[in-house]
Amino acid sequence: MKVAALQMVSATTVEANLARAGLLLTQAAEAGAELAVLPEYFCLLGRRDTDKLAVQEAPGRGPIQDFLAQQARTLGLWIVGGTLPLSTGQPERVRNSSLVWSPTGEPLARYDKIHLFCFDNGRERYDESRVLEAGTEPVCFDLPSRDGHRWRIGLSVCYDLRFPELYRSYAAQGADLLLVPSAFTATTGEAHWELLLRARAVENLAYVLAPAQGGEHENGRRTWGHSMLVNPWGQVMACQPQGEGVVLGELERDSLATWRQQLPALGHRVL
Repeated sequence: MKVAALQMVSATTVEANLARAGLLLTQAAEAGAELAVLPEYFCLLGRRDTDKLAVQEAPGRGPIQDFLAQQARTLGLWIVGGTLPLSTGQPERVRNSSLVWSPTGEPLARYDKIHLFCFDNGRERYDESRVLEAGTEPVCFDLPSRDGHRWRIGLSVCYDLRFPELYRSYAAQGADLLLVPSAFTATTGEAHWELLLRARAVENLAYVLAPAQGGEHENGRRTWGHSMLVNPWGQVMACQPQGEGVVLGELERDSLATWRQQLPALGHRVL
């Protein structure tokens, strides 16, 4: 199955970001991808953390969700909509949610980011808990590919990558592919991004597809990019360092089975 990680450098207006996302989704579909995944905050990287409150949507309706559903129908794509802000009932808090649409435009899964990023090195300060409400549940979904295989896919977002127990729970559920839409900072990304992605792939004998924000944003933020596909042996199959683009790669069922047969570590778990 061909998959695509869409790398963006999202701006401070939803309209501009949806236009860019639409172009990237079209490129992915034209290249033969069955699944396309957008990065975290693809629809908005605001000037302030609170900017996302103004564009929050109720679950199941709103212009961002309508856009993604229409793109899925028009392009015949499975789409994972990076993340977008969904209402919680509290005016000062939203969920950072990753939503899945089938090629018919039907919403099939929702994952709310569980682990909220916090970082302070004296020069850069981030604390997502000031605006975001954390999710609580891991979420998997099944994707029947055109070749007749069914892929089990585990959902996660950005900072979740530092918590291996989440991905181990997906491995226990039979996940073949782990998704990590992200907006890693340039500082933390340079230090840890590839290392963590390859570790999650190796320890869970699963493919990892990680679309990211990558560049200099209107709000002054610098994101690391390096959207990539990693195979279960820990090899980086495709990567784009910076700038907008589409990272394409093939998931191979036979290769996955071979790696798991040769190194049956998942069956050797004790704890």
